[in-house]
Amino acid sequence: MTLRFRARIELNGINPYVRVRADQAAKLKSSWRRPMPVTVQVNGKPDAPWRVNLMPVGDGDFYLYLHGVVRKAAGASLGEVVSVAIEFDGDYRGGPAHPTPPWFGDELERNPDAKQGWARLPPSRQKEILRYFAGLKSAAAQERNLRRALHVLAGGKARFMARDWNADDGE
Repeated sequence: MTLRFRARIELNGINPYVRVRADQAAKLKSSWRRPMPVTVQVNGKPDAPWRVNLMPVGDGDFYLYLHGVVRKAAGASLGEVVSVAIEFDGDYRGGPAHPTPPWFGDELERNPDAKQGWARLPPSRQKEILRYFAGLKSAAAQERNLRRALHVLAGGKARFMARDWNADDGE
């Protein structure tokens, strides 16, 4: 079943999204309360639907975060009303999409505090970090990001991946 609707692109922090109401989400999968795997097209784009999770808001509604690739393909900007098509993705299998690079995994094994911090991260955050690491091309970028990651995973305060880690606000 394809859910089709129109919605305005809004911001949650720095993340563009459209809101999917509880009654709309129930048409895809009733009584679903956790991240829901779906495929999405905005304004009929991209040609191959994008795989993403609808993220629960807490009141039965969901956020459909719109990746830059999807927004660019759709020619859609913040504040625009867009046509959205969503289907439940029954083929989705969770877990990291990218393997742990040896330059990170080896150092994580040598640093018990960082290893413990990594284990405490939710799977979605681990997946996000591994996806980020997979895009690093130079040895210098890998080294720089490795040191920053180990520092914050071990409990240090710093900015890493556009976030303040271990700040007094609980992050």
